[in-house]
Amino acid sequence: MEFKKILNPVDGSDHSMRSTRYGVELAKQFNSKILLLHCHARFPVVLSEPYFQNAINEIMKDSEELVSPFETLLEKGDVDYEVRILEGAPGTNIANVARIEKVDLIVMGSRGVSDFEGLFLGSVAHQVLHKADCPVFIVK
Repeated sequence: MEFKKILNPVDGSDHSMRSTRYGVELAKQFNSKILLLHCHARFPVVLSEPYFQNAINEIMKDSEELVSPFETLLEKGDVDYEVRILEGAPGTNIANVARIEKVDLIVMGSRGVSDFEGLFLGSVAHQVLHKADCPVFIVK
């Protein structure tokens, strides 16, 4: 079994930080590349210029700041990685990115920033388990 490309979706939660640590260890063992993914909320469509562009800039700035500690962890782990920041629903985006990028494994946290979604498993993790075509490694 080979895991040449590992998708690691992150949302800033402790669970996603733990999943990135597991991703680093797996990437080292299998000489894999990690695709770090963050999905942010949709851009507001009811704003006009310059407010629309200001909203986009703010969302992208927040997303880049959120991803930064994960990049630091990957750099310290000395693994090859790329970053993707996408707009929209993470459950669908994660499965789509995995399919398009021909990912061999998804490593993600069991819950996101809110522990209230989902009873035993976070709603995003639950969606990914059902929508992904590749194996999914869920980290508590």
